[in-house]
Amino acid sequence: MPIETIAGEPFNIRFDGPADAPVLMLSNSLGTNLGMWEPQIAEWSKHFRVLRYDSRGHGLSVATDRAVSIATLGQDALTILDHFGIEKAHWCGVSKGGMVGQWLATHARQRMGRLVLANTAARMGPPDLWNGRIRMVRSKGMAIIVQATLERWFSPAFRQSDPATVATVSEMLTTTPAVGYATCCAAIRDMDQREPIRSIVNPVLVIIGKVDPATPPAAGHLIAEAIPGSRTVELDAAHLSNLEQPEAFTRAVLDFLTA
Repeated sequence: MPIETIAGEPFNIRFDGPADAPVLMLSNSLGTNLGMWEPQIAEWSKHFRVLRYDSRGHGLSVATDRAVSIATLGQDALTILDHFGIEKAHWCGVSKGGMVGQWLATHARQRMGRLVLANTAARMGPPDLWNGRIRMVRSKGMAIIVQATLERWFSPAFRQSDPATVATVSEMLTTTPAVGYATCCAAIRDMDQREPIRSIVNPVLVIIGKVDPATPPAAGHLIAEAIPGSRTVELDAAHLSNLEQPEAFTRAVLDFLTA
């Protein structure tokens, strides 16, 4: 699908699966793009109309140097659904995408079906960490953070066993617009959803990476404990669990969404 103009701004959007199937919307992590979902598409598109998009500031979507919040990113998702006349969708987001999912479930619950919040957190600090990263990419570009990011995102064993996937993600990071990355870092820095998520009533699956240093297991358990009736799945993975454990991730999400 070509770039779509959504409310006057360009967004890179792709659909897979039958046009009459229930919609499953996918939201990428900080520093990646819609390509991060490739291992899941073949199976999920048998059951859903899969809608994936490059989040604001990422991939081929709009990247401008203006303040962005998690609410901004949530409104983007709603505007995309409105653009295509989609009343309701299931949601699956990794990391930043899971943060957006939390906002949607607390502010637009009627538009959401079931939600998968993977390798994510309701709050991420300290602010100085994010401020330092913002200064770094604004002054030196994305290349300066790539290696350290890959070491957080994938376990040492996976980096050794699947260098092709690591290289693909490295390319995503390198080509993410620095200004888009920086503005989304600020959105994460300023986020605190620990109390609002207690009001979530939609069915929720929290996926946790057992060796995730970016959003540690405790962050996932905090979300699960705050949301009544939520389920958890722990995978032997670091931060991008859908890439490190693609089969297990694909099956866990499908089982939850079709239960």
